Amino acid sequence: MKGYYLWTVGCQMNKAESLRLAQGLEALGYHQVPQPEQADFIVLNSCTVRQKAEDRVVARLSSLRFLKRGREATLILMGCMVDSNLQELQQRFPYVDSFVRPGDIQTVLRLAGLTGSEDRVDLISPSLADISAYVPIAQGCDKFCAYCIVPYRRGRERSREVAEVVEEVKCLVARGTKEVILLGQNVDSYGHDLPDKPDLAYLLEELEPIPGLERIRFLTSHPKDMNQRLIQAVTRLPKVCEHINLPLQSGDNAILGAMGRGYTREEYVHLVEHIRAAIPQVALSTDVIVGFPGEGEERFHNTIELLEETRFDTVHVAAYSPRPGTRAARLPDDVPPLVKRERRERVEQLQERTASLINAQYLGRQLSVLVEGKKGGKWWGRTPSYKQVFFSAPGELLGKIVAVEIEKSGPWSLQGSLVGY
Repeated sequence: MKGYYLWTVGCQMNKAESLRLAQGLEALGYHQVPQPEQADFIVLNSCTVRQKAEDRVVARLSSLRFLKRGREATLILMGCMVDSNLQELQQRFPYVDSFVRPGDIQTVLRLAGLTGSEDRVDLISPSLADISAYVPIAQGCDKFCAYCIVPYRRGRERSREVAEVVEEVKCLVARGTKEVILLGQNVDSYGHDLPDKPDLAYLLEELEPIPGLERIRFLTSHPKDMNQRLIQAVTRLPKVCEHINLPLQSGDNAILGAMGRGYTREEYVHLVEHIRAAIPQVALSTDVIVGFPGEGEERFHNTIELLEETRFDTVHVAAYSPRPGTRAARLPDDVPPLVKRERRERVEQLQERTASLINAQYLGRQLSVLVEGKKGGKWWGRTPSYKQVFFSAPGELLGKIVAVEIEKSGPWSLQGSLVGY
């Protein structure tokens, strides 16, 4: 039996595609090995959204350069690092056997030995410990934000048919999955390219009745496409979790305009207020980019001020890095690296304080926890609002939904005791 080694960096979509690829390789008779030196088939699933991610891919490729000498191992680079300029990639990495565009799993499987008679392997994403599974529902993005490479690498928005998604979720639930996470680069615009124009709210309504499915999540949202129907769907559908990722990117109107985000600071704040009024228990997470071209200290302060006022449950912050081919790459990268790092750290420190205050409000409360595994001898799982909870209890609880009374809180997790134990 041949061995495969699969290395993944980047977003949840990359992770979902790698899970699908792993299932396909195993259907072809491969088995996963822990080290590339043991593999006959090696796949690196790449990301180029930020320079740091691309640097990691290049370093990993470099470490494999001498691996193939004297061995008949196949090395594949797939993902967002692969663009239309294959000649440049071939010159940089001549030891790579094939370059595959993002999400093209069937091509990788053909390179692994999928024959014409087999045609294709039907893929249903393996779940994480048969509990939570990523389900891609759309690929690509039409927004073309100035800093973002995704539309150039993954293409324009393409939605999967509702019936196809529903059937996949039913199959996953039959295998033990309790929670599905619907994925799209811009998940809120799901369905606009399909003949009947179903939207994400309609898809959630179709998934809600599936027996055995306990929770439904979706990401990533775009503030411009978050509408009343979707907000109401979160409000009235019990299985849809009260947890929304709503990327901000900047709290300054001039920077938002330069980014091409399509909304103002005031419009974003109004949307947040509307969501919280409709869903009082909602947990909001966001993304922020610091150091975008033209972001002086005053404009950065506008972001800090908005974060202080809005109080997000989670903030993912990254320093801006130019992506060749994007509109922003033509702008002067005029914020020094040390300033970018200092601003990122200021956001992280603010968020640590904010998250500590938010999580302290859960002390003494009983929360519903979907148990996903064990760490350090303790069970852990997530609440509907995506809070990570640790607790001690005997017996086998993997995949169960239990009530936990919170006794200790911190910025990144909660701890408690199983109710009734």
